[in-house]
Amino acid sequence: MSNSSSDVIVVGAGVVGAACAYYAARSGLSVTVVDRGPVAGGTTGAGEGNLLVSDKEPGPELELALLSTRLWHELARELPARIEYEAKGGLVVASDASAMAALRKFAAAQAGAGVTAEEIPAGRLHDVEPHLAPGLGGGFRYPQDAQVQPALAAAHLLRASGARVRTGEEVTAVLTGTDGRVRGVRTAAGELHAPFVVNAAGAWGGEVARLAGGHLPVLPRRGFVLVTEPLPRVVRHKVYAADYVADVASGSAALQTSAVVEGTPAGPVLIGASRERVGFDRTLSVEVLRRLAAQATALFPVLAGVRAIRTYAGFRPYLPDHLPAIGPDPRVPGLLHACGHEGAGIGLAPATGLAVARQLTGGEPPLDLNPFRPGRFAAAA
Repeated sequence: MSNSSSDVIVVGAGVVGAACAYYAARSGLSVTVVDRGPVAGGTTGAGEGNLLVSDKEPGPELELALLSTRLWHELARELPARIEYEAKGGLVVASDASAMAALRKFAAAQAGAGVTAEEIPAGRLHDVEPHLAPGLGGGFRYPQDAQVQPALAAAHLLRASGARVRTGEEVTAVLTGTDGRVRGVRTAAGELHAPFVVNAAGAWGGEVARLAGGHLPVLPRRGFVLVTEPLPRVVRHKVYAADYVADVASGSAALQTSAVVEGTPAGPVLIGASRERVGFDRTLSVEVLRRLAAQATALFPVLAGVRAIRTYAGFRPYLPDHLPAIGPDPRVPGLLHACGHEGAGIGLAPATGLAVARQLTGGEPPLDLNPFRPGRFAAAA
């Protein structure tokens, strides 16, 4: 039976947990990361690697995203090129003049919050993306949008942290003392001791909170991604239709799909995005794949003759107000949460990790964390 000790235990070896480990270790703390599966075996491994500001309206999440954008830029210089960081920018396209007017209003509000957006008239869209369908109403280019290969990013963040990583060990209990404070976790391999536990368990974050006697109403929101055969670079940016922004903000449990298309350095084109709350059901949905393919080829007709070679599904960790929970649990001293990022976890990971590290060490928060406090859900418990 293991009985090892460290300053902090991070539950979850996805990109958010890896970022928490990285910044905690840089702050001088000894870190153990534990996960019931492999590194990036959950939501992170099923993600596209989006680092976006373009889909966020002014407010707390956009502030977190802008900080993360700067941190990812720094990390891209510190971590190996294999994380495939690509500052390619995003392009949001409008179907007609009415949708373009809505995009223009949205971008103007974002500009006041620090987002850079360039209006692309309909006549110039093909200069930016030569293979786009004709007849679109225009768009906005967001140079701050970027992409990483999420599983590799998580792995290299963990390696750079120097944390002890224990995979294949499910946390079965969060240990507390007679005073109610956290003192570690229990897995099938034994007990791991630490005065702090960080819940970075993604879509399973609600279960980890429950094990500790806390409450976090995290629900899984399923999404599929289609992957094409390797191609020459036919899609230069991350390109999506304007209705994607509304789907991100929606709390509906019903199926929603909106075209999101992007090329990768390795050649395949990734096609999303779908959202639906069906629990942890991984059943392949032909209807979702049909919709994604139809919407992608409507944006990029060149893809109509391209083979889709595989598809994968993942579960976004959804919280009712669409903001992640970052910070101390109000019921369990020593327990901190870093989960509930829904589909933005890869992009928001560095800012989340830095914020958690500052809270662990008593440092100055990197931004106002009050909107993300886990205690906002306590009254509903």
